[in-house]
Amino acid sequence: MLGIYDYEKVVIQSHKRCIGYNIKNSMPSPKIILKDKELKTLLEENDQLIKIARPFMKILYDFLSGSGFSIYLTDREGRVLTIIGDQDIVNDQSKAGITIGSDMSEESAGTNAIGTAIFEDHSIQLSGEDHFITAFHIWTCSADVIHDEYDNIIGCLNLTGRHQLAHPHTLGLVVAAGRSIENQIQIEIAQNELFKANKYLHTVMDSINLGIITTDIQGMVIAINSSLCRMLDITPNEMINTNIDSILGNWNYILNGLTKGDSYENREIIYSRDEKKIRFDISIYPIKGHVDEITGTVIIFKDMQNVYDMVSKYTGMSATYNFIDIIGESEKILKLKKQAKSISDSPSTVLIQGESGTGKELIAQSIHNNSSRKNNSFVAINCGAIPKSLIASELFGYEGGAFTGAKKEGHLGKFELASGGTLFLDEIGEMPLDMQVSLLRVLQEGSVTRLGGTKRTVTDVRIIASTNKDLKKEVDKGTFRKDLYYRLSVIPIYVPPLREREGDIGLLIEHFLKVKSMELMKPIKPIRADIYARLINHSWPGNVREMENCIENIVNMGGDTSFSLDDSTPVDKQYTNSVSAPEYNMCSLKEWEQKAILDCLNKCKGNITKAAKILGINRSTLHYKINNYKKSST
Repeated sequence: MLGIYDYEKVVIQSHKRCIGYNIKNSMPSPKIILKDKELKTLLEENDQLIKIARPFMKILYDFLSGSGFSIYLTDREGRVLTIIGDQDIVNDQSKAGITIGSDMSEESAGTNAIGTAIFEDHSIQLSGEDHFITAFHIWTCSADVIHDEYDNIIGCLNLTGRHQLAHPHTLGLVVAAGRSIENQIQIEIAQNELFKANKYLHTVMDSINLGIITTDIQGMVIAINSSLCRMLDITPNEMINTNIDSILGNWNYILNGLTKGDSYENREIIYSRDEKKIRFDISIYPIKGHVDEITGTVIIFKDMQNVYDMVSKYTGMSATYNFIDIIGESEKILKLKKQAKSISDSPSTVLIQGESGTGKELIAQSIHNNSSRKNNSFVAINCGAIPKSLIASELFGYEGGAFTGAKKEGHLGKFELASGGTLFLDEIGEMPLDMQVSLLRVLQEGSVTRLGGTKRTVTDVRIIASTNKDLKKEVDKGTFRKDLYYRLSVIPIYVPPLREREGDIGLLIEHFLKVKSMELMKPIKPIRADIYARLINHSWPGNVREMENCIENIVNMGGDTSFSLDDSTPVDKQYTNSVSAPEYNMCSLKEWEQKAILDCLNKCKGNITKAAKILGINRSTLHYKINNYKKSST
């Protein structure tokens, strides 16, 4: 409350301002009283202040009930928002124009506790003739200004009664209520910020694909995100306020370690529910209070299958080829595709045999993509390209510190990465004998143990192996285990060499010509007739891989080639698709052309389309020349 000297000075200065505002002391009521739409807007804008202040106004009124007082709440400009008080006092004040919507600022109502307190930004008590308007002389008013968190005026609380009831304690009551309202505003702001932070935190938690649980120090679950609910097939209510030991049976051991400062990261667990088993990688982090004591934990769950899928995605461990990518219409290749399609969804092991470059991995990927495992990993490992000392760790993985140079966090093996999918063991004939024993054990038991570890992990992996060796001969020589051979060759598949695929060479030349032209962004140019004839005649000891590289060379050379197509490899007797380039005999150019065409037609068994491709001319042109030769011979 202002001192006596200050109080008198404030009143005198306020009266002077009222004269300047052209306020008449004979006025019966405030100049401005809001009604209808304006009043509705005012109340809506101050709804939050009213909701916070009303309970404290009610407490203050309960204390003064029946003593002849009313309590007003105004906005920052002095406009009355709500009133609580004895009904007779409220009615009398209403007759003087003091009602909800009344503007009690000095400019509208002259010197009064509300308007002057707002102007001075200070609590004040005015009685009788302190008021500028004569009609208000019968009242005593005690007012206190209400501030927001930034110390801005947002309202005013006023206690009014008959002037005979004036007492310093009434101002103290108003100031106490005003401070309570300000404190509650701070609390509401803090709670709102906490609510927003909580909503933000939950939104973040639910937007993460990882499973997240928070617990208190006893392990009681406080929060769980939607991702983990989906993983565990539960609702939040099933976990909230239950103990985490339903998931982590060794919770006390974990908590004891965290208390000692130990870390608990990247540990594997198996969660079982209704015969469903899920492997998780979990990490647990302590939540600490202001004195560094552990008050709770955050637990992160990673579904290992998702981890495997992500590793496969970003390391290229996926199958890209399908049966439609296998180019060929020969009887052998059509039979191969039919056989491979029919066994695609079988869990049995497949052994693909064939010469190098025949496309064994293309067959393996096509089988995978035609099976129910197509959405899971296709993991390939070349058993002949990995040093003998590393092949075990690549296949089975290892625990951290299993051997010198091992990663601290350990390493996932190919069997684990391929879980739910397909493991392609390329060049299986190159696998060392000691590793063949370990592989056979994994295939028979359906589980794998990392090097340096003791825990067995169940594997759900389809095995497809391939080799360019005759494994039966390798078994006879003692370089390949007989039991492993029979375990792998449950479904044997033979990929024929290119020389045995009658009619497919021309199709593959055309296919690779288009593909390589597109890859190298070069126009498709026709292959010279003599080069095309050599391509058709070549026995392709390197099979499809050799042809692909050769056609890429031709596209780069603009239709010519720097490849040597001298064929020293004897052509199989069954291979009938060979057409040798016609020999040049001393004769006229017209006679040479006729001999070349007739020789080509003879080698192609009368196939006009094939002969036209070899000769590098249109079918219509070839028909025209043949008809001319017939006419000239008659």
